[in-house]
Amino acid sequence: MQKLHLGHPHSPSMDTTPSSTPFRDLPEASPKASKKTTLTSFMTAPSFKEDTYFVSHLKPSERKSLQDLRDKLLASSDSSNPPSMWGVPLLDGGDRGDMLLLKFLRARDFRVHDALNMLLKCLAWRTEFGADNVVEEELGFKELEGVVAYTHSYDREGHPVCYNAYGVFKDKEMYERVFGDDEKLKRFLRWRIQVLERGVKMLHFKPGGVNSLIQVTDLKDMPKRELRVASNQILSLFQDNYPEMVARKIFINVPWYFSVLYSMFSPFLTQRTKSKFVISKEGNAADTLYKFIRPENIPVRYGGLSRPSDLENGPPKPASEFTVKGGEKVNIQIEGIESGASITWDIVVGGWDLEYSAEFVPNAQGSYTLAVDKARKIEATEEAIHNSFTSKEAGKMILSVDNSASRKKKVAAYRYFVRKCNNTPSSELQLSPK
Repeated sequence: MQKLHLGHPHSPSMDTTPSSTPFRDLPEASPKASKKTTLTSFMTAPSFKEDTYFVSHLKPSERKSLQDLRDKLLASSDSSNPPSMWGVPLLDGGDRGDMLLLKFLRARDFRVHDALNMLLKCLAWRTEFGADNVVEEELGFKELEGVVAYTHSYDREGHPVCYNAYGVFKDKEMYERVFGDDEKLKRFLRWRIQVLERGVKMLHFKPGGVNSLIQVTDLKDMPKRELRVASNQILSLFQDNYPEMVARKIFINVPWYFSVLYSMFSPFLTQRTKSKFVISKEGNAADTLYKFIRPENIPVRYGGLSRPSDLENGPPKPASEFTVKGGEKVNIQIEGIESGASITWDIVVGGWDLEYSAEFVPNAQGSYTLAVDKARKIEATEEAIHNSFTSKEAGKMILSVDNSASRKKKVAAYRYFVRKCNNTPSSELQLSPK
């Protein structure tokens, strides 16, 4: 049985709340190699390496291509209306302008003519579509926000994370309401671009900065046949007009028939785009996402600790990560809790399907152990547990997860806070380490 002993810090100065800047001092993702499965054997593209966009890092031939693209764009532009994207001038924007030009060059393997053609078409599309102003539009999809497509927090390297989940459209009434005719489809595509533009506005647009997003697509219950037209149009719009804006595409809850679905949209993807894919079969969402995103930044529906209301109170409080091996029981002991103190905790195990309990053990001899959360089986679909307890005497809290009935190793996370009985702001302590 694994035990994690966590002593209560006696000084409020030990607060480990992270910096309010989400891009600073974040640990790097460290995905582990895994065996190739039948599901992923058809995808053999190399792992994607993100560009830094420093001109000094370019090869001489690439630097020449950048200069050629600048010259050709200048010759193709109206001097009274110089080209720009996302508020960045493409010709007089210095390093920031070069960074955007390099995205188009990279998307076309530094073929200047092809990159220029793509860039000019993109500029024309943005003008015709009104992409610069779409963020402010009210498109009437409130019921889809935070469900179908939304940006939620950051990955371990500071990239904004955009989630996509189309399972709600298995409901025929919902499908007809959103995709019932061509006009509805156009409005949905406009809304989908709106969500993407909001995410893009979170980027730095400078060399060495965060210049791309992470996309997480949940394929659970996705009606593949019905969404074929919409999916193809979304892919086409994204690939033609947002080159190199996605650092990684993570597919979760991937069903067995994904190879068929993949064959449908594969012709619309470049080899470089395919190299960004990460595939996670159904039931392994948390295990995959933890490799790239900290648990306090992952929505509770995917095995994380983040609820929408959490973001209203500033940066999320950091969580501690651990693993529960197959056949193992883990006890997390939170010691040093004073009389009258209140403790609040969150805990989650990816794909639960195990037993959980919480108890308070007083220090005084003769006192009884209190069952705060009685032992119960947590189903695989349940979200993170959030609970609190106020002690009447000094003691320790023990959170237990029992995976004895399973052979599968599972990722897990927890965090907790203790507030002393005087209820002053300085008495609230963040106890779980970064």
